[in-house]
Amino acid sequence: MKPVHRLTGFMPLIALVALVAALTVADPDFLTQRSLIAVARTAAPLIVLAAGATLVVLCGGIDLSIAALASLSTVFLALWLPELGGLATPAVILVAAAIGAAQGAAHVLLRIPSFIVTLGGMAILSAVALVISGAGTVRVVDDSTIHWLDLYLAGYVPMSAAMAVLVVALIAVVLTVTPLRSWIAATGYSESAARLAGTPVDLVKIGAFCVSGGCAGLAAVMLVSRQFSGGPTMADNLLLPAVAAIVVGGTAITGGHGSVWRSFAGALVVTLLRVGLPIVGVPSAYEQILYGAIIVVAVALTLDRAKVSTVK
Repeated sequence: MKPVHRLTGFMPLIALVALVAALTVADPDFLTQRSLIAVARTAAPLIVLAAGATLVVLCGGIDLSIAALASLSTVFLALWLPELGGLATPAVILVAAAIGAAQGAAHVLLRIPSFIVTLGGMAILSAVALVISGAGTVRVVDDSTIHWLDLYLAGYVPMSAAMAVLVVALIAVVLTVTPLRSWIAATGYSESAARLAGTPVDLVKIGAFCVSGGCAGLAAVMLVSRQFSGGPTMADNLLLPAVAAIVVGGTAITGGHGSVWRSFAGALVVTLLRVGLPIVGVPSAYEQILYGAIIVVAVALTLDRAKVSTVK
């Protein structure tokens, strides 16, 4: 294992412990049940978004459309709930997964860098969300079919947080018991070598984008269950935190190295920062500056400089 990988392996844990300690000193009530439940509920959609996008990053690409797709999905869900009821949730997740797969197909078939495909996708999805929502909030009158996400497991654990952990665990198990982990790692380390070794690179990439899209759809369901509405910009502020969660977790932006569990830890770090800034008296206006700095530092620590010219 390379020294940098040893460092990044412990980075999320060190950051978590340091943040919890700092916030506890700043506010002794931080470790109360109420505060921890609030952190868990806030972290849930971010964890799901980051977990799905991690697969794309592991393949050596990036998905910049996840937040826009999640926003669009909240609009879909709010509009479809009255007609589809309980079927609206799986329908939204499937549509989001299909949109993700379509972007992946455009990336591999047209040989367009994923950065460009998803940047264009972000603009298109944002515009579609604005059009179909009438550039306004779509209220949810009956949330009975998604209300379960606001319940608590064993009376203490938010169901949305439990679902986020389940999603991460499911992705991790699938990667472990199938050849997908080695295929994704091979694709991220060296796409050309992976092709020569017989790895179905194109299918792996499309699958990664599909999962990323599906996770964006599930994150949208979580957001709607909390906000009782859908909106064309509801999830837009989660893009930078999701990217920050991935790189803070130690996943190399150049691909090949990392895991969804690391992104899970990174999402907790980012959520604690979001919650902790007001506690220590830092204005929320500085939040984006902090995320930008975190991303630059984390990428500097995890970047495989031998592959800089091939980042796509």
